[in-house]
Amino acid sequence: MIGVVLAAGTGRRLRPYTDGLPKALVPIGEDLTPLDVILANFVQVGVTDVAVVVGYAADAVHTRKRSLERRHGVTLRLIHNERAETWNNCYSLWCARHHLLEADVLLANGDTVHPLSVELELVKGAEDTALIALATDTVKQLGHEEMKVVSPDGRTVSRLSKQVDPATAHGEYIGVATVRADVGPLLVEALEATWRRDPSLYYEDGFQALIDRDSVRIGITPIGDVPWVEIDDTDDLARATEVAVALTKD
Repeated sequence: MIGVVLAAGTGRRLRPYTDGLPKALVPIGEDLTPLDVILANFVQVGVTDVAVVVGYAADAVHTRKRSLERRHGVTLRLIHNERAETWNNCYSLWCARHHLLEADVLLANGDTVHPLSVELELVKGAEDTALIALATDTVKQLGHEEMKVVSPDGRTVSRLSKQVDPATAHGEYIGVATVRADVGPLLVEALEATWRRDPSLYYEDGFQALIDRDSVRIGITPIGDVPWVEIDDTDDLARATEVAVALTKD
């Protein structure tokens, strides 16, 4: 299994913190960033070969590449998304298409801060029949901004979208997933069709295209009642710092 981290976005709502940094490198405590948390978790489940999709402020990731590799004991391969500042993350994941074709993938959005238990649960269930497994928070109260999951049977995803009515959703996809190589060719095809249709779409829209194919099963992996945060604005950043500090004490 290899890792893929999406760290190309601009993080406009986090300025001035993201004036020269991608969200994945914004400080969340002393000498700690979201990318540090993700890489540390990956290593604990045996994933040390990691592709990072970069775009906005990519030079900052290049500058820290060697220190990140030494600190976490990983090998990083940086993939450039030249449209990161104008297109959405469906194109970012498609940029990593060669990795989706070569091995099972542990995928993480570069702006999520979460405990190791998320990766442990995903990897533990990697032999499940689901070709893609989504780490899902089935506990929190949902609003309109979340990437919501509909799973009537509690195992299989029927819909994945921010547009889902919170009252009909069963949880929130937190931005961490496993993708089996078996589904790689179909996923790459779906991602390309999705961004070509509308470059503002999310990679989750590509997942939905697969869900709409009866032969592709996407499952949920409940993460339980654990602290995590997706960093979109300064309030999230403050919460992420609290979560990161708590995780380093555990």
